[in-house]
Amino acid sequence: MEQVTLLAPAKLNLTLDITGVQENGYHTMDMLMQAVSLYERVTVRRSQRLEITAAGAPLPLGPKNVAWKAAEAFFQQTGLLAGAKIRLEKRAPIRAGMGGGSADAAAVLAGLNLLYGACLSTEQLCRIGAAVGADVLFALVGGTAGVGGFGEQVHPLPALPDCFFVVCMPGYGISTPQAFAAYDEAGASARPDNDAAERAVRAGDLRALFPCLGNALQRASAGRDTDRICETLTGAGAKAALMTGSGAATYGIFTVSSAAARGAAALRGAGFERVWILTPARTGPIVEEIR
Repeated sequence: MEQVTLLAPAKLNLTLDITGVQENGYHTMDMLMQAVSLYERVTVRRSQRLEITAAGAPLPLGPKNVAWKAAEAFFQQTGLLAGAKIRLEKRAPIRAGMGGGSADAAAVLAGLNLLYGACLSTEQLCRIGAAVGADVLFALVGGTAGVGGFGEQVHPLPALPDCFFVVCMPGYGISTPQAFAAYDEAGASARPDNDAAERAVRAGDLRALFPCLGNALQRASAGRDTDRICETLTGAGAKAALMTGSGAATYGIFTVSSAAARGAAALRGAGFERVWILTPARTGPIVEEIR
């Protein structure tokens, strides 16, 4: 095996609540996350040194890149004296709250594990991922899951019933540190009901899920178009509409594909160019090709 290509799904926050702030300034959270059918494409090739290239978005390609950090952590954990040529094909928007960087890191860990025959278990990969970035552990698990703490507490849930997510990315991103700093000053106007949301997911009851959804960061976010996007989506028939993560991507949930298409058309008619109709993804990274 010389190289492996994987597809790693982006994510949406069905819920996001902030449960505390530590002395170091980090926030603990209680969230319900969903992997979705917008996939990063990551190719990992054998090499004696570590290097990363990327297409589709401007990214740091050295040690500040989370995929680079994942590769370094993998080699440190396994003791392998090797490297990799990593190619990122970015499809999820950056600074969107959709976890594209975490998906890249998860794909790198899974790809290196296959490429070098390290035979690390999913649990071992998750331990490495949790140390690399807040959402990497969920990105490895995928599907539907409750996520707590700093992202290191992940408990998988039953698959979400069939539905459609219409996601809109405005023409700007949002800084996660700035969003949390704004939250520390402004607080939240509303909070999700995570317990009720999890009960609804376990029961497979979308109707009971919709009223529980919410994002405690939404009020503090610098997403000046969030309210307009939400209003456009609910006006087109979305059962719920909210921001994901720290923004700026905002989405609505539809139960009928034709209504989702109307929602996407309404957003484009309102001047938004980056719009996707997505469905729930059931897993983390999947292998597309091995050579």
